[in-house]
Amino acid sequence: MRKRIIILIILIIGIIIGYNYIYQDHRDIENEVTKYEITSEDITSSFSKNPTEAETKYLNTTIEVAGKISESDNTSITLDDKVFCQFTNNIQNAVKVDSKIRIKGRVIGYDDLLEQVKLDQCSILN
Repeated sequence: MRKRIIILIILIIGIIIGYNYIYQDHRDIENEVTKYEITSEDITSSFSKNPTEAETKYLNTTIEVAGKISESDNTSITLDDKVFCQFTNNIQNAVKVDSKIRIKGRVIGYDDLLEQVKLDQCSILN
C-alpha cells in the first residue's frame, strides 16, 4: 500500500512538472532587454555570409534593428527590403515609407529565397 502511494505521488509530481514545461508562459518581448543593437544591413549580411553562425548568435533573441522603412501595412514593416518585422497588433502610429525607424523584436529566422531576416512580436522604439 505504501509503495502505491509513493508511486502515485511521484507520478503526480512528474505530471505537474511536465505540464509546466510544455505550457510555459509566453515571452514578453516588448519588456525584455535587447541583446543586440544592429542595422538591417549588418544583420542581413551576417546571415548571408555565415548562416549557421548567425543563427546560433541571433535566433530566438531579442534585438533592436535600425533601418529605413521600405514597405508597411497594418501588421508588418519591412526595413531596407532586408528585415521583415511582424507586429502582434495593428500599427497605430502612422509610419511613412522612407522614414528611419528602430524596431525591437525576436529573430525567428532567415528566408533564403527573399533574403530577409524575419522578426516577430515587434514594437516600434522611435
